Amino acid sequence: MHAVINDIVSSTEKRVQSIETKNRLPADKNDNTNKKDIVTAINKKKTQGKVAVIAEVKPASPGKKLRDIGPEDAAIIATEMEKAGAVGISVLTEPEFFHGSTDNLMSVRNEISLPVLRKDFIIDEIQFDEIESDLILLIAGILGDQLESMVEMAMLKGFEPLVEVHNESELKKALDTKTRIIGINNRDLNNLEIDLATTLQLIPIVKKFDDNNGQNHIIISESGMHTIDDVKMVIKAGADAVLVGTSIIKSGEIYAKTKELVDALND
Repeated sequence: MHAVINDIVSSTEKRVQSIETKNRLPADKNDNTNKKDIVTAINKKKTQGKVAVIAEVKPASPGKKLRDIGPEDAAIIATEMEKAGAVGISVLTEPEFFHGSTDNLMSVRNEISLPVLRKDFIIDEIQFDEIESDLILLIAGILGDQLESMVEMAMLKGFEPLVEVHNESELKKALDTKTRIIGINNRDLNNLEIDLATTLQLIPIVKKFDDNNGQNHIIISESGMHTIDDVKMVIKAGADAVLVGTSIIKSGEIYAKTKELVDALND
């Protein structure tokens, strides 16, 4: 892993220790009975001839701040994304490197009707008790041998796990879990370089697995999509949805940029 990723994981380990002293969710709040189904939403958007865009409320990347986003602003941004046709909203909750917060997530989830993904570095089961969301990100390259048990625990707690992979080895481990959703991150966590070819290379492996096993995973392409052509390429390669943050936030035109990507296939 790149040194930055290792630093984020170390920071997360310290953050996890502090969760013990906070008010954790009551047991009856962990079932996520009001969970919104992203799989149905993605499939519906596809039948409409639109791109299923999961738009991200993203204050920063490591070393690159995009804009200040507090809870009130997060809700406004998410509302614009929803109006523009996004199929779901991703909210960063990692505080130190991405300037996210669980307050932002709570604000967004209270304001919109779309499924909400918690985007963070989940490394411990206690994080499942921290805050409710419809989906939760689980990164295969970070969880390693814990991946399968963390997927099962996420589902037990009422979350829809989105398992993120970056290479064939991680993908095969993800396919051995019960996750319905595979996220292909075009950013290599070893060098932080982005290559959309990663999505193109890994999609056929998922399709072959599904054909052989009677399954139908949802594939989400993540990172590095800035233009209509970028989105068209991964969708035509077989991605069911895209997750886009930086280009939407940097545009300064949340509604217009989100709608441009949603309508990419109509261009």
